[in-house]
Amino acid sequence: MYLNGICFITARKGSCLTLKETVTLVLSAGVKCIQYREKDKSRRDIYREALMLRELTDKFGASFIVNDYTDIALAVNADGVHLGQKDLPLKEARNILGREKIIGVSTHNIDEAIAAEAGGADYIGFGPIFHTVTKDAGKPKGIAALREIKKLTKIPVVAIGGINTENLESVIDSGAGAVAVASAILKGNISENITRFLKVLYRENQIV
Repeated sequence: MYLNGICFITARKGSCLTLKETVTLVLSAGVKCIQYREKDKSRRDIYREALMLRELTDKFGASFIVNDYTDIALAVNADGVHLGQKDLPLKEARNILGREKIIGVSTHNIDEAIAAEAGGADYIGFGPIFHTVTKDAGKPKGIAALREIKKLTKIPVVAIGGINTENLESVIDSGAGAVAVASAILKGNISENITRFLKVLYRENQIV
């Protein structure tokens, strides 16, 4: 997984394009990690979309992470799974996927972050850093909390929630290894939005 840049989280809201069209544009613009998030469709449809995205990310040499569904991540040979606090326990997900696959865990406070690291997570998703309209993720945690998480953990932290080109620099400066973004990429011209994100990341020497 590319933990030094942008991970695009798929979202049906905010784009009139199909999932395939959207992700193709995102990958063509230079994003190297796709995180598939879908909670409302049937598991059969989720599997089919995940399989399509696995094939698409393979063509672009990008990493592919499935949200929530460890079994589907395994079935489509995704690079890993991202687990929420209410999903399958990390230990069981690791038993299913093995040591070669990536497992990330969403965390919202220091205790959850420390527990995820102790449990063997490969990275921590932390947020929401700022206010976000993509999902109801609770009160923003802020930059100070991100810095504290970085001090107390050693594995990479992927920041999420309300991140855009205006606040990206502060997030990276606080120690985030990557940022997970949805709406800030989807609103307007996708390629131009990604170009602006990458310019900030290159300027801060976060991508080498």
